Amino acid sequence: MDSFQTVLSFFMKQKSTIGYSFMALLTIGGERIFSMVSFQCPCNRDQNFAYGLTFLLGPAAVLLVLGLFVSARMWRLYTGCCLNPMKLCPRGNCCNCLRVFMSIFTGACVAPIMWLCVALLNATFYECAVSGLDDSLVGDFFCKNKTMTCREELARVPCDRSKLSKDERMELLLMFRAQSQILGWCIVIIAATVGLIGTCCTNCRSKVSYLQRTFWKRYIDTEKERFDVLAVEYATQLANRNLKSFFENKEPVSFPFPNHKAWEEISELYTFSTSEQYYSTLQRYVDGGSRDLSPEKRPVMNLEHGFEMA
Repeated sequence: MDSFQTVLSFFMKQKSTIGYSFMALLTIGGERIFSMVSFQCPCNRDQNFAYGLTFLLGPAAVLLVLGLFVSARMWRLYTGCCLNPMKLCPRGNCCNCLRVFMSIFTGACVAPIMWLCVALLNATFYECAVSGLDDSLVGDFFCKNKTMTCREELARVPCDRSKLSKDERMELLLMFRAQSQILGWCIVIIAATVGLIGTCCTNCRSKVSYLQRTFWKRYIDTEKERFDVLAVEYATQLANRNLKSFFENKEPVSFPFPNHKAWEEISELYTFSTSEQYYSTLQRYVDGGSRDLSPEKRPVMNLEHGFEMA
């Protein structure tokens, strides 16, 4: 049992690393499936570029949208902002709001960057796209010191249907793959460098020490886990209480519940401040002296339009 707890504790501490590793494996597997099953370069000068670029950038765009869609921080920031625009920048802190946006967008870019790196290193999509470029500069670069047949057959090189000799075709393919892999490694190096510089800048400008920052992260993770557990528990109790009152045709027993204002306050994004020794908006609300404990009027649900009315 102790060994199991040790292994479980290790995986919980390394869940970010494991998550990124799993994402990388899924990206590699997805790219291989696309390349082997669904991707068929048309080998047509009019279609190669659009087709290859679609397979290269299309999945990256979809992954970016999905990354934003599953970001809890983004929905925590945006929910209700049309009715209350100040939620985007609570307390007028626009700089912190911009940092949050950048953090959300950066986190969503991880999967697309992985896709681009894997796709470019594999070079299948790139060689199809580049071979369809109808540009004199492209032709001069790839077919330098070669016959006009090279320019005419360039679009058919990825499909092994060109009239070029085997050596000429292999030479062109190697040039395509070399360029693609160079671009892939450039993206890897740039992403790693930007990530390192961003992390260094964030830690350098941190208002708290390394150990306190570590404690803060542990607290946030623990609070989220416990919130999910207690939310399920209290939701179950409330559902049981309402169903029991309905079926037994009795008055419901009193059930303490946070009011609307309390939910709004704990839903704000929080940035640590040395002037406030709090680690989350929940702690600031609980420890704050301005808590409103008065019950509010029950909201009425408009069933036709699906929104709450006062």
